[in-house]
Amino acid sequence: PLVRLDVDLGTDVSLDSPWGSDAILSPDGMRLVYVSKGSLFTRKLDQVKGTELHHKEADDVINQPFFSPDGQKVAFFTQNKLMSISVEGGAPTVLCDTSNSRGGSWGNDGKIIAALSDLSGLRVVPENGGAPVLLTELSQGEVTHRWPQVLRGGKAVLFTANSASLSGFDSADIEVVTLEDKSRKTLVRGGTYARYLPSGHLVYVSHGTLFAVPFDAERLEVQGSPIPMLEQVAYSSAMGFAHYAFAETRTNGGTFIYRSGEALLPELRTIQWLDETGKKQALLNKPELYGSFRISPDGQRLAYSLNGDVWIYGWQRDTMTRLSFNGGTAPIWSPDGGTIVFLKPGDGLYGIRSDGAGKAQDLTKSKNVQVPYSFSPDGKRLAFHEVSANGGDLWTVALMSNESGLRAGKPEPLLQTRFDERQPAFSPDGHWLAYTSNESGTYQVYIRTFPDNGGKWQISDSGGGTYPIWSRYSQELFFRSYDSRTLFVSKYTLRGESFLAGKPRIWSTTPLANLGLNQNYDLALDGRRVIALMPVETQQAQQAQNHVIFLENFFDELRRKVPLGK
Repeated sequence: PLVRLDVDLGTDVSLDSPWGSDAILSPDGMRLVYVSKGSLFTRKLDQVKGTELHHKEADDVINQPFFSPDGQKVAFFTQNKLMSISVEGGAPTVLCDTSNSRGGSWGNDGKIIAALSDLSGLRVVPENGGAPVLLTELSQGEVTHRWPQVLRGGKAVLFTANSASLSGFDSADIEVVTLEDKSRKTLVRGGTYARYLPSGHLVYVSHGTLFAVPFDAERLEVQGSPIPMLEQVAYSSAMGFAHYAFAETRTNGGTFIYRSGEALLPELRTIQWLDETGKKQALLNKPELYGSFRISPDGQRLAYSLNGDVWIYGWQRDTMTRLSFNGGTAPIWSPDGGTIVFLKPGDGLYGIRSDGAGKAQDLTKSKNVQVPYSFSPDGKRLAFHEVSANGGDLWTVALMSNESGLRAGKPEPLLQTRFDERQPAFSPDGHWLAYTSNESGTYQVYIRTFPDNGGKWQISDSGGGTYPIWSRYSQELFFRSYDSRTLFVSKYTLRGESFLAGKPRIWSTTPLANLGLNQNYDLALDGRRVIALMPVETQQAQQAQNHVIFLENFFDELRRKVPLGK
């Protein structure tokens, strides 16, 4: 029979990773590895407490662990690295560099299949480290491949592919690719985070429900119709992962673990005013999956993304206007407030009048994701970053207005390196550019002159920083920590071609909704408040942070409810 156990891992445990499943089982089902407060822990199931395997460094939190086939090592991601460590402890081994990783799986042949970037295909990494090799390429319209699982025998890999946007993985596809000839096929439409279980079933999550369907691992085909097995499985519709894992052993009825759906309620967000003292005031208080947003130049409206499209909210009249109908996110305002530029993932950048008159016009075309970030003060140039399989690069493009609308010239590269550069922000006078780069090993905020004459200054300190925003009326630059728990501000002075930055001070320690490198705050016109995405917290969500549900004999239950061959 199926046996359900609700396991409390202890009051000192907090399973709060926003970037991937944070509790996994060893292949033999005898060891639990989990991420608590950004550090990696292990606990044999016959032990009372866990022991720390590897401690996080500053904001460089650990996430997305996965076992080696023999269960003797655990691979995991940090902010910029894929690493592995023995389950007995010791120093970790760096396997390769990453940028916004999205899952990995360790095959029996010594190859690791990993999503080393959030906006690219899968790559093959040697288990002892080495240069990654591309396995899958994004098809037209696709924006990401992530959450891989190497099938038994190492001949093929399951993964999630999303063609719509970087959110809304309930409409993603479950794909499989062969390692020999790299041929692909779609197995399931409308699901994410697929895993093949030793029971002979493919399981995946859609809208918080775990579905199962018989799967022929030789022919790589599903057989029959999916059947719902578990409701309220904790998952992230924005990131596409689910909080479940299993032991691969065939010697018993199968052990399956998961976290309840209450655990990810903080993914819902509200939009609120926040000041330096921590005082909050509601702006859009209905919990939704709000995305990136920007305050208008006159400080009276908000352009924001919701459910894959761009909206305008005017709080003086409490009006909401939908601007895009075929996809759009990351909106920014032109300096005169008349135009909104946004991205359509897998398509490029578009511009549309902010009053809703007229249709969206394409400005650039690219299958890579191009994220608009700032206009030059005169509105004649747009700075954006483009994310490819190799990370992010900085670009600018000249803009022209005529009777038919906004037109763009040919994009020009601004900064292209082997590192991940993002978020290019023009200063109020247009002579400086702030941006984020991981060239030091962690994301930091830097300043360059514009046009670039070779000068460069680091603004953030050893703790790192990301998402720079200039104050419009004072010589201050705001940025935030990678984990979104702290906002900083740095005063600066200008001396000719030199930029003199003061020591960053903490502006706020009120945790914001964690969107990784994506935007979750903007500075008000007066520089005294910010508008921020705030997580929705409930008592149930807080209690769920140290609970894992064990289902013993789950494979037997699958065979009873979803018989093979039918």
